[in-house]
Amino acid sequence: MAKPWATFGVDLHLDRSGPGLRRGLTDALRDAVRGGRLAPGTRLPSSRSLAADLGVARNTVAEVYADLVAEGWLAARQGSGTRVADRTPATPDDRSAPHRREPARPAYDLIPGTPELASFPRAQWLRAARRALTAAPDRALGYGDPRGRPELRTALAGYLSRARGVHADPDRIVVCAGFLGGLGVLAGLLRHRGTRSVAVESYGLPHHRGLLARAGLATPPLPFDDRGTRPPDDGPAGAQAVLLTPSHQFPMGLPLLPERRTALIDRARRTGGLILEDDYDGEFRYDRQPVGALQGLDPDHVVYLGTASKSLAPGLRLGWLVLPPSLVEDAMDCMAGRTPGVLDQLTLAEFLASGDYDRHVRAARLRYRRRRDALVAALAERAPEVRVTGIAAGLHAVLQLPPGTEQQTVRAAAWHGLAVHGLSTFRHPDAAVAPLDALVVGYGTPPDHAWAGALDALCRALP
Repeated sequence: MAKPWATFGVDLHLDRSGPGLRRGLTDALRDAVRGGRLAPGTRLPSSRSLAADLGVARNTVAEVYADLVAEGWLAARQGSGTRVADRTPATPDDRSAPHRREPARPAYDLIPGTPELASFPRAQWLRAARRALTAAPDRALGYGDPRGRPELRTALAGYLSRARGVHADPDRIVVCAGFLGGLGVLAGLLRHRGTRSVAVESYGLPHHRGLLARAGLATPPLPFDDRGTRPPDDGPAGAQAVLLTPSHQFPMGLPLLPERRTALIDRARRTGGLILEDDYDGEFRYDRQPVGALQGLDPDHVVYLGTASKSLAPGLRLGWLVLPPSLVEDAMDCMAGRTPGVLDQLTLAEFLASGDYDRHVRAARLRYRRRRDALVAALAERAPEVRVTGIAAGLHAVLQLPPGTEQQTVRAAAWHGLAVHGLSTFRHPDAAVAPLDALVVGYGTPPDHAWAGALDALCRALP
């Protein structure tokens, strides 16, 4: 039976008689916040103190705190403990729906996929913009070629050939609004040409699958084993196109094996299929020789998708497609109104041509490698049972956890002020792979001064 239980100056209507003590404590604290007995900003006692006060296990209190942080009722920040979250006044409708509340902003963002935005080369970009705008002819400000400005396509052709081994004629490059903009163009183009399905990797980004599905394309998962992605099987039900990350599989971090690259290309030639290559972080390699783009093996059957989102900033919305000759005209027809702004295109062209892009990437590569090394060292010292994989390249690592601990670790991370994803977030719902408990930890986003604090919070959250 629920009764008032006075602790830290607040009466908690806690039912201690039933088996659901954790649920009862969660409900009691939530009701205390909702009813105003715990005001926004109130600091709660530590899990150890509250557990001793109530005579319950410390883990029970820690899990209750983590649940309420995830729901947005509480906020946890490293060094300042757990407090009642600041909330906007509730309406009658949302008093019974706490899941609609926005959770408190985490202290550290370890979600993969974003570079360190504080290191964007603002001064160099501004100088490049001034030079580009000064040199641009008046006609550059007109509607222009739907493929994008020739200055940028020419600069990209040179860079991609040199740095990624891409066969990139400027006439076959289309500038698009980031990766999703390019994938959207390809999805519409493929559907128009009669394609019904695009096979995707067993682990990948759900919003990529969603974009293809909204275009009317099925997204069957590619086979996956402990050596990475496998080429799809042939047959009447085989997919007519595949989307994959061959140089650095996201999120597992494995490169596509040479023999599987060859098999994939052979299948595309045999069936007339198309390979969509997402080269999302091709610039960042640390412990191995760069893995060249798959497109270099067969430019007639591979569409190369590149972006400045990881190397510079996603907010630029600058990406590019390198297309087989047979797709260029159709892609141009699909690009109406989708080309990024001319000034940003001209600036990136100047940034590439001046060498500023290469200098920025080299500096970023060193910075991210130091962070990765610090991550590996911290885990080796404080969580040696956690296996770290996928670290030879990119901006993220996979932390393999004991079986059955992924969700509780994600909740514990939220309690310690971390935004982080579990590997299950990226698993295709139809993938024939055994579930693996892991965290996918991005080390690109936190600024350098916050990295040590982020590592400390991460190690505290691990089982």
